[in-house]
Amino acid sequence: MTRSRKNGTGKGMVVFVGAGPGDPELLTTRASAAIAGADTVLADPDVSAAVREALLEAHPDLELTIVSGEPAEVAKSAVAGAKNGNVVVRLVSGDPFTSDAVVKEALAVTRTSVAFDVVPGVAVGTAVPAYAGVPLGAGSVHADLRALDTAVEGPDRLAALAAAANGTGSPLVLQASAEQLPTVAAGLVEGGLSGSTPVVVTTEGTGTAQKSVATKLAAVAEKSAGLDSLSGAVVVTVGAAVDKRAKLSWWESRPLFGWRVLVPRTKEQAGDMSERLRAYGAVPVEVPTIAVEPPRSPAQMDRAVKGLVTGRYGWIVFTSTNAVRAVREKFTELGLDARAFAGVKVACVGQQTADAVREFGIVPELVPSGEQSSEGLLADFPPYDDVFDPIDRVLLPRADIATETLAAGLKDRGWEIDDVTAYRTVRAAPPPAAVREAIKGGGFDAVCFTSSSTVRNLVGIAGKPHARTVVSVIGPATSASAVEFGLRVDVQPEEAAVGPLVDALAAFALARRAEAEGEASK
Repeated sequence: MTRSRKNGTGKGMVVFVGAGPGDPELLTTRASAAIAGADTVLADPDVSAAVREALLEAHPDLELTIVSGEPAEVAKSAVAGAKNGNVVVRLVSGDPFTSDAVVKEALAVTRTSVAFDVVPGVAVGTAVPAYAGVPLGAGSVHADLRALDTAVEGPDRLAALAAAANGTGSPLVLQASAEQLPTVAAGLVEGGLSGSTPVVVTTEGTGTAQKSVATKLAAVAEKSAGLDSLSGAVVVTVGAAVDKRAKLSWWESRPLFGWRVLVPRTKEQAGDMSERLRAYGAVPVEVPTIAVEPPRSPAQMDRAVKGLVTGRYGWIVFTSTNAVRAVREKFTELGLDARAFAGVKVACVGQQTADAVREFGIVPELVPSGEQSSEGLLADFPPYDDVFDPIDRVLLPRADIATETLAAGLKDRGWEIDDVTAYRTVRAAPPPAAVREAIKGGGFDAVCFTSSSTVRNLVGIAGKPHARTVVSVIGPATSASAVEFGLRVDVQPEEAAVGPLVDALAAFALARRAEAEGEASK
């Protein structure tokens, strides 16, 4: 990876970068660029695991080290790296200069000859209340109490914060550790805040594991607020603004919020589904059930692709995105491009496959108008006509384990078929033991099956999902396979595509929630 030097001199430097509150999507564009240009990253322990994982996935060769300790010692490590000519990113949670410890580190760097830069980040103290549905308005009071010695500095600091909140009437936003909560709450009450003041305590803020507990200040102080299970860093928002949360809680009220959803797809294929699930608040867990490999012999595909160029085929029918990918890779290998499709009509079994074809620079002539499946494609596919169709042959590049439904249906319509193995699907290795136990023991709220092979292979490598797991299938063929393996199908979209599948699961979750709320209100 090519690294850039931010000071333009070729010398090393230290860049203080705000990692935001925890959600990798809240990293700023400039923060991402600074990290991409770093030789090494020194990250605080409280930079979320999600952010660290996203950075390492985007930059596999990135040297990322977790550091902690006194500001002077951390600064010394950063400066040592910079003096060796490296760009050292000092990655901190939230916004760098809202942390007293990071400010001390920056001051320590100024006492050396090393240059430094600062990349502000989304502040924890404003982002987390927003994700909890609490509007701060103007004049809110913020403080980071994690390094506070509550026995020595606590009473005076907490009394000052209580007075500031009382004086302005604005919300008080505190960063603290879960263990500090009773002491902090008691100090605020002793400092003059009413024990009946509304409070919301949020952990894992801005992530899909976020949890917010609304209570009263006195209940936190008396350890009766049900917060015993919390650990680590939390954000505490105190004040009347907390009462607006019932109407403004937009994040935790998402249809699939907190649902663990099993995505049995290869990593290359799972991206779109996982992204859409996260948008609904779910926690997708990707478990590859199949691996896609080239055919054992390339000769058949070589002949088929060359036949496209020489005019052997009137149609090519794509039944999956994997088939599109296999043909594209063969085109690249043979030095061809989309122009080789000139004069060949293209059909796709569904919209997702059609999108992959369009990315190739080709507009398909035929996509099913009804059911997105082989049967739906056959319903719309024209019969061979020796007057209007100068070429009677169809190229069907697909998996080695594909069913005969489509090929047989095309033959019935008078077409000659070259049924070519474009790729092989092989069963993936079993997932880790903990994942297998979660699958069989009900540790997943839902599973999304996108093909019969994902059903068959998941059961083969990990066992059947628990009866309480919601089973979502992409179409009728997948549904039939699920039923064959003894699964109850709960969700099936009208359109057989990833987006509608996830949307249908979200609608199912909303309906279930409404039903539960209706029962609770009786």
